[in-house]
Amino acid sequence: MSRWGACGAPPYNRQLGGSFPTLAKGFNLVLVLEFVLQVLLGISSVLLTLLILLHKGRGGGLSDMFGGGMSAAVGSSGLAERNLNRFTVILALVWFVSIVALGLITKFSVI
Repeated sequence: MSRWGACGAPPYNRQLGGSFPTLAKGFNLVLVLEFVLQVLLGISSVLLTLLILLHKGRGGGLSDMFGGGMSAAVGSSGLAERNLNRFTVILALVWFVSIVALGLITKFSVI
C-alpha cells in the first residue's frame, strides 16, 4: 500500500495546481470521460431522432415513410407504442444527462 492510500495516487488538489487524476500512464481520467460522453451523445442523438420518427403520426408526415399511416388502418399494437414511448423517454434522459455532464466538464476544466 502506498503512502496515499489504497488507490496509490496522490490526492487531486486544483488550488495547488495539481494535475487531473490519471488512470494509467498518460491517460487523463477527465479526457477519457469527456470522450465517452461525446460518443454517447452522438449515438443517443441519432437513435433519438430515429425513435421519434418511428412514432405513430397524428395525420401524416415523416412517420408515414416508415409505415405509420398504414398501421392505423391495420390496427396498431398498444404495447408496441408504449414500449416505443418508454425507449424514447429513457434515451432522451440519457441524451440530457450527457449534455449536462459535458457542460459541467467544459465549465470546470482547467486549461
